[in-house]
This record gives sequence, C-alpha cells and structure tokens, in this order.
Amino acid sequence: MAEAGVVRLDEWNRADRAKAAGKLMLGWVALLWLVEVVDLATGHALDAYGITARTADGLTGIPLAPFLHFGFDHVASNSIPLLVLGFVAALSGIRRFLALCAVVVAVDGLGVWLVSGADTVTAGASGLIFGLFGYLLVRGFVERRPLGVLIAVAIAAFWGTSILTGILPTNSTVSWQGHLFGLLTGVACAFRFPRQAVRA
Repeated sequence: MAEAGVVRLDEWNRADRAKAAGKLMLGWVALLWLVEVVDLATGHALDAYGITARTADGLTGIPLAPFLHFGFDHVASNSIPLLVLGFVAALSGIRRFLALCAVVVAVDGLGVWLVSGADTVTAGASGLIFGLFGYLLVRGFVERRPLGVLIAVAIAAFWGTSILTGILPTNSTVSWQGHLFGLLTGVACAFRFPRQAVRA
C-alpha cells in the first residue's frame, strides 16, 4: 500500500523554494491588477477602502490598503519592485515571508493611520515594498551571510536613491509616512526574524 509523503518547507531544495516564491509573487501582483480592474469597473469605489487617517472606519483600511491603488500607473509603479523584492524575501520560506508581510502591513498601516494628514486616504503596496527593502537591506548583515550581504548591496545600488527620496515629505500626493514606517518596520523585522538553523 502506498504511503503519503510529507516534506517540510525547510527541506525544500533551492529550485522548489524559487518556484514557490515565484508563483506566490506572480499571483500577488496579478491580484493587484485584478483589484484595480474591479476598481475601474466600479467607478473607483474601492479607493474609499484605503486608510483614512484617525477615523474608526479608516482602521479597516490597514489590511486592505496594500491591495488598492489609485489607477493603473500606481499599480505599474509598484509591480516590479514588489515582484522582485517579494521573490527574494520569500526564498527564505513562505511562512516566514507571510509573517514578515503581516507585520509590515499592520505596523506600517497603523503608523499611516496615526500620522497622515487629516481627511486623507492612503492606499498602495509601496509601504510593504519599503518594508521588504529595509528587511533585505539589513538581513544579510544580521545573519552574517555573504549572499545576503551581496543582495543588500545590490538592492541598495538599484533602489537606494528612490527609497531615500521616498521617505522625504516632498510630494503631497505621495505617502512618505507609509514609506518611512514600512522601511523602519522592515529593518526591525530583520532583527526579529533571524534565520533558523536547520538540522541535517
């Protein structure tokens, strides 16, 4: 009689991890585009479900805001960095990656809710993107892994300038608060979620 096999996530080989991470992030980005199509079809009715600063209803926007965008240009600008940074972060394990995303979304969203301007609605995946950037930037150094350090240097060289300008309050139509809280939360998570040792 055949027996069912069980493989722990930490026993997957690199190809398995890459496939799982790739499928997850392609599906995630596709979902963002699908949500924006629905938003367009409903006359942008979904935009109201973002984070409205310091209102009770605005709290419900915290888990929803990363999936909502103000137009296809907004989705497009977030798609590539989310896909790339999410893929790299998810290579360490899907459960760990999802826990990281949950923490970044919650803390970043609460920060936006607390300090954004009155009567403003914030939406978009950029807070999560900044969180993933901060996490990957610091993780390699915290774990003392050469590959992680190389990844940190690479993403800093590619996205560092836009990240630094993104946390400055220079554009009233861009949530620098979301960017800043996302970045700080990602950095904190790099210390909070150390790489776990796996027994052979």
